[in-house]
Amino acid sequence: MADPLRLEAGAAPRELDALLDRYPAARPPATIAGAAVTIVLRDDRDEVETLLIERASNPRDPASGHVAFPGGGVEESDRSLATTALRELEEEVGLGPDDLAGPPRFVGTLYAHRFGLEVGVFAARLGSGARRPTPRSPDEVAQVFWLPRSALASTREVPRETGLGPATVRATVFDGHVLWGFTRRVLRQFFELPVEEDWVGAGPDGSRSRPS
Repeated sequence: MADPLRLEAGAAPRELDALLDRYPAARPPATIAGAAVTIVLRDDRDEVETLLIERASNPRDPASGHVAFPGGGVEESDRSLATTALRELEEEVGLGPDDLAGPPRFVGTLYAHRFGLEVGVFAARLGSGARRPTPRSPDEVAQVFWLPRSALASTREVPRETGLGPATVRATVFDGHVLWGFTRRVLRQFFELPVEEDWVGAGPDGSRSRPS
């Protein structure tokens, strides 16, 4: 049986069109979430790839060292949630609206348990003449990389420090990067992959609340 995550040559652009067409090019108010992120996609390979960042190590940052989407918190001056997403995209990896093939599509909001807030999720295609995404501030972003869609089919159980303490979580490991929690959950939902629990086993108090 053919692998459903593998595409024939030239299929990636068609698939990406179908993925983005599900969502409106909306600019919801910034008041509906505390942060916003952007799923930046490219289709110039045999399959769709997603731009991800690895956050810099910082003991004051609850996302220290995590793999994540470019994004961050809403500021008072942000006119909409899309403004937040685009501002953070520029600040973290140097991509602006002109680097995208059209306005970001509003996927929706999802609760990030580790940070205790709603996060607005947008998706956009990288433009054909886009600049190369690079970390703009080494204090915030250690590196950027592209994750192939097919990598999400792989699940490993890895130990991680969570909001409830040490736990074993379900993760995707690609090229040394460990993708788990909120970001992995968003991507699996976006690509319509089967829902998985984020973690394995109980927390320190025996509970099974989500840690991220």
